[in-house]
Amino acid sequence: MFYPLIRQALFQLEPEKAHEFTFQQLKRITGTPLEFLVRQSVPTKAINCMGISFKNPLGLAAGFDKNGDYIDAIGAMGFGFIEVGTVTPHAQPGNKKPRLFRLVKAGGLINRMGCNNLGVDNLINNIKNSNFGGVLGINIGKNQDTPIEQGKDDYLICMEKVYPYADYIAINISSPNTPELTNLQFGELLDNLLFSIKDKQTALQEYHNKYVPIAVKITPDMTKSELIQMADMLVKHNIDGVIATNTTTNRELVHGLDHSSQAGGLSGRPIHLISTEVISILSSELKGKLPIIGVGGIDSLMAAREKMAAGAALIQIYSGLIFNGPRLIKDIISDI
Repeated sequence: MFYPLIRQALFQLEPEKAHEFTFQQLKRITGTPLEFLVRQSVPTKAINCMGISFKNPLGLAAGFDKNGDYIDAIGAMGFGFIEVGTVTPHAQPGNKKPRLFRLVKAGGLINRMGCNNLGVDNLINNIKNSNFGGVLGINIGKNQDTPIEQGKDDYLICMEKVYPYADYIAINISSPNTPELTNLQFGELLDNLLFSIKDKQTALQEYHNKYVPIAVKITPDMTKSELIQMADMLVKHNIDGVIATNTTTNRELVHGLDHSSQAGGLSGRPIHLISTEVISILSSELKGKLPIIGVGGIDSLMAAREKMAAGAALIQIYSGLIFNGPRLIKDIISDI
């Protein structure tokens, strides 16, 4: 009810500062009587996916809480699951500021953050100190200064460290803001990466006596034939799920709007049609062999339903939360 007024004030700040300020305040009230301001009671819409029981199919996408600083505050909002990260083996500052831009008229964001994070060990410490009892996904990536040919080593390092604390692990090979990263989505690099990840998963399962599913997050900027090849490769390596999609470099729908020429990945409403089409193509090719987590432009109940009608078993929001506030979570879950 109050979010339009809060948003008006927050949108006077630079986007990155507004994000940090908002969640610092949420963290302060979490666990206090003031927590009622963000805590929402939502209906249970239980679903089993990747062998995990989710209390509802709506999650928070990676990138919102890279370091796991705000897990408890976010958990109070009613999400069925939270995905933290992207986290890398070593801390990295990301790209030069400003690196986050609002396209207010389009309900979109452009970011070129560059996977800024404080490193995997810091994330694990924050998880240990949280009280969140829901499903937690951990999104992992490679450091910017790691050569692409050695990129798989960074994923394996992160996998080993986060495995005991994750309900599922997301492999980010699709951020447009890490040089050459998207090359890992094709050919021999992809084949070798998926083989190594699956081999590591098997070893970690045996060591921890616990199976943690692996989901791969892909770009929306593939051709249909490339998406079919990706689907076939995921099935070949027995990957547990696919997250569709990351941000896009496509500017067709936002051409001419303020900030539309900024470099980086576009998210929010302008990506909804693109990501939904990717889900539809994947669903047709996969035929239920592994589940799809749909993300990209979900800013309403109808957008959520469209993602699921296209073939998504679970869905995630990011930009929609910024533009619409926590009420969006309840609106979607109540009638999904």
